[in-house]
Amino acid sequence: MVMGPLLIGLYVFVLSVFVGFEVINKVPATLHTPLMSGANAISGITIVGALYTAKTAEVSVSNVLGAVAIALAMINVVGGFWVTDRMLKMFGRRG
Repeated sequence: MVMGPLLIGLYVFVLSVFVGFEVINKVPATLHTPLMSGANAISGITIVGALYTAKTAEVSVSNVLGAVAIALAMINVVGGFWVTDRMLKMFGRRG
């Protein structure tokens, strides 16, 4: 039985969703913000890779998936910076 690359990619995606959920679920609440800061760096790398994937103007599966990846990674980056900024304001001087 020969599996296509799309099916293998789907298996990897589904497994990574389950593993990621279990790993993040086990993180204590005090470590969520530093973990999110690290996720911002990884999302930045995802944005660069997705821009490379969606570089042409033709409509194809890779371009559509690249555009979706760009949108989701940007939401993650902006939300992560927003939460990190709120956390840093909690530790700043009040005046």
